[in-house]
Amino acid sequence: MRRGVVNRVLLALVGLLLFAGGASVLVVGLGVRPPHWWIHSGPHDVLLSHAERTRRQAAGGWWPTVIAVLAVLVLLALWWLTAVLRRRRLTEVLVDTGDGEGALLRGRTLESVLAADAALQDGVARTEVLLTGRSRTKPEARAWLRLEPHVAPGSSLSDFAAQALRHARESAGLASLPAEVRLRAVKHRADRVT
Repeated sequence: MRRGVVNRVLLALVGLLLFAGGASVLVVGLGVRPPHWWIHSGPHDVLLSHAERTRRQAAGGWWPTVIAVLAVLVLLALWWLTAVLRRRRLTEVLVDTGDGEGALLRGRTLESVLAADAALQDGVARTEVLLTGRSRTKPEARAWLRLEPHVAPGSSLSDFAAQALRHARESAGLASLPAEVRLRAVKHRADRVT
C-alpha cells in the first residue's frame, strides 16, 4: 500500500521540478530579468556555450554516450510511469448467471463483503481485502488480518478459508478464488504477573 503513495509523491516531485525548470526558461525567454545566480542570464543565452559543447570533442565517444544515457533514462521513466498507472485492483467480477450472458459484480463490493465476513471471525480485530487478477473471470484476493493476541494463526487462517473465502467464492459463482493472506498480531500491552 505504501509503495503506491511513494510512487505518487516521487512522480509529483519530479513533475514539479520539470515544470518549474521549464517555466523558468520560458519566463527568461520572454524577457524577464533573472536573478544574478540563475543559470541563464537573458533570452539569448544558451544552456551550453560553443566552448562547452566542443571541449569533449576529442573524446570520440562522448556524445554517443550522452545520448545513450539519456535514452536509458527516458526508457526507465516510461517503465516507471506504466508501472504506476497499471491497475492493481480488479474493478469488476463476471458472475455466471446461467443464461449465457452473466452479470457484473463490482470488485469493491466483493472486497467489502469478504472483509466484513472475515471480521466476524473470533479473534480478528481488523481486516483489509484487495481484489486483484488479470481478468474479471479469475479474480484473486489479498487479505490482511489483524489478530488478537489469544488467537492461533493456523486456526484463524483455516477459518478464513473455510468461511469467508468459501462464501465469497460460492456467492460469486467462481470456480476458484485464490487468496494470499497476511496475518499480523494487534499490538497490546504485556500482561502483568504478580
